Amino acid sequence: MILRAFRTLFAVVLLSWGLGGGGVAFARAAPSLSSVTERHMAIRLVAESDAPRPGSAVDLAFRMVPEPGWHGYWKNPGDSGLEPAIEWQLPPGVTVGEFQYPVPHRLIVGGLMNYVYEGPYALLAKVSLAPDLAPGTRLPLRGKFDYLVCTKEVCVPESANVALELVVGAGTVDAARRADFDGFRRALPQPLGVTAKYQAEGELFRLGVPLPADAAVGDAYFYPLTDGAIDYAAEQKVGRNGDWLIVEAKSGSSMPESVAGVLQLGDRGLALVAQPGPVAAPTEAVAASGSSSATAGVLGILLAALVGGLLLNIMPCVFPILSLKALSLAKGGGEEMAVRRDALAYTGGAVLTCVTLGALVLALRAGGTAAGWAFQLQDPRVILLLLLLVLAIALNFAGLFELPSLAWGDKLSRRSGTAGAFWTGGLAAFVATPCTGPFMASALGAALILPPAIALTVFAMLGLGLALPFLLIGFVPALRRKLPKPGPWMGTFRRMLSIPMFLTALALAWVLGRQAGVGGMTIGLAAALAAGLSLWWLGASRGRAPAWARLAPAALALVLAVVVLPTDGVATAAPSSLASEPFSEPTLSAHLAQGKPVFAYFTADWCITCKVNEKAVLERPAVAQAFARNDVAVLVGDWTNGEPEIGRFLEKHGRSGVPLYLFYPANGTPKTLPQLLTISQVVSTVEKGS
Repeated sequence: MILRAFRTLFAVVLLSWGLGGGGVAFARAAPSLSSVTERHMAIRLVAESDAPRPGSAVDLAFRMVPEPGWHGYWKNPGDSGLEPAIEWQLPPGVTVGEFQYPVPHRLIVGGLMNYVYEGPYALLAKVSLAPDLAPGTRLPLRGKFDYLVCTKEVCVPESANVALELVVGAGTVDAARRADFDGFRRALPQPLGVTAKYQAEGELFRLGVPLPADAAVGDAYFYPLTDGAIDYAAEQKVGRNGDWLIVEAKSGSSMPESVAGVLQLGDRGLALVAQPGPVAAPTEAVAASGSSSATAGVLGILLAALVGGLLLNIMPCVFPILSLKALSLAKGGGEEMAVRRDALAYTGGAVLTCVTLGALVLALRAGGTAAGWAFQLQDPRVILLLLLLVLAIALNFAGLFELPSLAWGDKLSRRSGTAGAFWTGGLAAFVATPCTGPFMASALGAALILPPAIALTVFAMLGLGLALPFLLIGFVPALRRKLPKPGPWMGTFRRMLSIPMFLTALALAWVLGRQAGVGGMTIGLAAALAAGLSLWWLGASRGRAPAWARLAPAALALVLAVVVLPTDGVATAAPSSLASEPFSEPTLSAHLAQGKPVFAYFTADWCITCKVNEKAVLERPAVAQAFARNDVAVLVGDWTNGEPEIGRFLEKHGRSGVPLYLFYPANGTPKTLPQLLTISQVVSTVEKGS
């Protein structure tokens, strides 16, 4: 540490003198927040809640904005620099924890490696309140914050007197501020959850990190928190050996008992602690960004999205739409060009809908919201709209009404036509969003860490996969000739297709009840009744009144339902035969610390795949007995209402939505199970890993 102190002092002095340019002295430290113009780092102290509850903890954020060309430092600044420090003045009953740092960047100046932040960032600290603090008590927080801010030529030690007053209250959090803090927390490294290993032989330091072979790596780099473990400025080489990620670097000046640090993987980080132990040499190199291997990886992701979209066609809410649209070709015949226009229009609707939803996901995530695929289904108002839409399709299939005066309606269900085909494709994509199946989950998860242009291409490939069957039918006459010949049976088949749509509507009504309570379900069913009566009137009184007049009661009922529908999120975990607990990362860590295996699964009431897996596999006696026999703790993460903690955990595991199934053995690397489960697969995984 003495050597480190001299090295840091020398580096700071060297930088302050312009790397030999001379004559640039340390600037005067700014005395307070009011003197922002005298500092090169703007600082603002903000609490996530200005009225925290007694006995609770709330995050504080030091929002740091360096001037262009300047940078601040990480907890371990590297070869030069200084760690930020604060001296608090706190009222009784209040404590503040240590800083939590986002993943830093690398900056080499004069051969010295610096771990820095060159743009806006936030340091978090948790303030804890004693349980006996009375509501209304004012809590003034004051501190003297010291930090170093530098350019490549000069360093300036600065200071700011920060102050913030909290009032003990109900713990309310403004939605916009919650979104800001979710963004700050997303920038923090997530705990690895298992112990890494390191080995030092001569000048070679080798770090082994348990990481599944199919996990995305990106630009990997290890930032050590333990001083002296590695040579900071030396090159790091990253490779793989099965389910281990191997980082090789030059050994440092000391060999500590353990090595802590952050492993950067693309735009995310994993906080880890490595214990001494044998680490195998890498058997393959991790491809650098832009290499041919990386290109192949992107192509694999695009192919997975295409196949995942294709498999969505077998879902009960999509298959009837595809079937009826395909049979309309057989019924109508038509010219080759017209058929191809329909196929292209259908594809355009599906692709545009998927790209639009994907763009919204990326925009929300850029704003700090932990959104994922099907994020819109976390709002009960969207569930209500989807319920009425699916019900209208089911009633149309059942023959209750036709819409000859509304071109989009008739084309949607029966006729060919470019506009109708386009909206049918968009409708199919929209009603398919509750589903996440094989190939699709990994592709959409990868899209969240790819550049926006490539990410949107992934969403477009999902839409293309969804439209592929109809596209092939439209462009391959041989496939159309294999379709059944038109006949009276088509009317019967059409009515049969209404059954899965009615079941989908029933499932959506159940989801609405889970999200908005019994009152919300009642409102939804009342709106569905009004819509059904309006559509019946529409079909029974054709030509005797304008269509808009006959649909007015349904439209009015819909508007009223959306206005009065509860949206404050009342969903709780669905009943299960498993002895389970709600998921949280502290609960997961506590079980693992006790040496107990854990099965964690993440679900949502609107996720069809999730519900099938739960009823067909997870709630079967054989699975429950295997969990009980091996003393496996079961944790359930319910993402029905978009819980931010669940969203952040899904993102950490490279997923943009549910389902996700993880098994943590008592000692070893966690295993990710497929999106479609079998009883034997789950039982075998538990028996082998416990």
